[in-house]
Amino acid sequence: MSMFLDTAKIKVKAGNGGDGMVAFRREKYVPNGGPWGGDGGRGGNVVFVVDEGLRTLMDFRYNRHFKAQSGEKGMTKGMHGRGAEDLIVHVPQGTTVRDAETGKVLTDLIENGQKFVVAHGGRGGRGNIRFATPKNPAPEISENGEPGQERELQLELKILADVGLVGFPSVGKSTLLSVITSAKPKIGAYHFTTIVPNLGMVRTQSGESFAVADLPGLIEGASQGVGLGTQFLRHIERTRVILHVIDMSASEGRDPYEDYLAINKELESYNLRLMERPQIIVANKMDMPKSAENLKVFKEKLVANYDEFDELPQIFPISSLTKQGLSTLLDATAELLDKTPEFLLYDESEMEEEAYYGFDEDAPAFEISRDDDAAWVLSGDKLEKLFTMTNFDREEAVMKFARQLRGMGVDEALRARGAKDGDLVRIGKFEFEFVD
Repeated sequence: MSMFLDTAKIKVKAGNGGDGMVAFRREKYVPNGGPWGGDGGRGGNVVFVVDEGLRTLMDFRYNRHFKAQSGEKGMTKGMHGRGAEDLIVHVPQGTTVRDAETGKVLTDLIENGQKFVVAHGGRGGRGNIRFATPKNPAPEISENGEPGQERELQLELKILADVGLVGFPSVGKSTLLSVITSAKPKIGAYHFTTIVPNLGMVRTQSGESFAVADLPGLIEGASQGVGLGTQFLRHIERTRVILHVIDMSASEGRDPYEDYLAINKELESYNLRLMERPQIIVANKMDMPKSAENLKVFKEKLVANYDEFDELPQIFPISSLTKQGLSTLLDATAELLDKTPEFLLYDESEMEEEAYYGFDEDAPAFEISRDDDAAWVLSGDKLEKLFTMTNFDREEAVMKFARQLRGMGVDEALRARGAKDGDLVRIGKFEFEFVD
């Protein structure tokens, strides 16, 4: 059995920026030798690139962690550290990338060679040459590199096909695909012979061509996970036209019209937008006894239960076995594709807004809480980033961080909350005493 994986959850970590360096040079007329420490290099991004040679997300089954390299540290003589190369991760066409925490769609990768940065590397820390001023011509201050972005991603593969074949198991979808394309799907006289989507290219007599996907058989309750459930319903979402294949011979003892209603109900329950796609009803197995009679009854029920304002779907009687009616069906499908636009898979509410890789001016600079041991806990993206980029091995850098906290209003806020001289203040695992 061929392995097919169309969902995966992975973790990506961009590279950290390299640390800046504290260094000095000895040169005549330069106070204290002068600062000469260079900046750190940029950390590598994690970049997804579409590779048309991939068909599944199988590569992500065994490798779920992707980490880019960090930038080099700054060097003496004012030399910058080398920036790290981006980590390139290849994904198949039709891959949707979501943020696993928020559920928002980051990107939809459908074109060969398309690129998207899913995690941005941190900038390099500044060396002490950047902090020289007339008042402090020889600073012993440098920054640590900025941490790279880290996130958990949910990947979904939705195959690229113009036309999707849907219907109950054993209605002849795989046989139809094998006849109209060069695809070789597994065919058998039992339910769920098809357990993975199969793709094939159709070329009509008039020269039109389009991609067709044979999707595993649906049954009642599929939208709630019954049978193969929602495992493959997602692949219908990219199709522009649905060929609804029905066993008109009723060989399984079911009513063809009830089959038609049941499958549409599952499509609607899974995603209401699927009902926007035009359907062509394929009345299959017309070479079987009672098929003609059943088709007549089917048409009567369809007309009787259709709203007068809605357009009735086209019905094409065919036989995949004898190849009866196939050319007419394919020509009608190509004609319908020509006038059917692409459907928007995601609306704005599902898409993540374009990320801003800096500080959010509207977000609070810090938050104050109490720990179980009565220590004051400081948190917040801006404060934590400043803390991470501070080199606590240098006293001047520590004093600079203290001034930054005071400038942010941390001292006043702690005092207003009731902090007293000597109280313990914690940022992550770092602790210090509050001085009033």
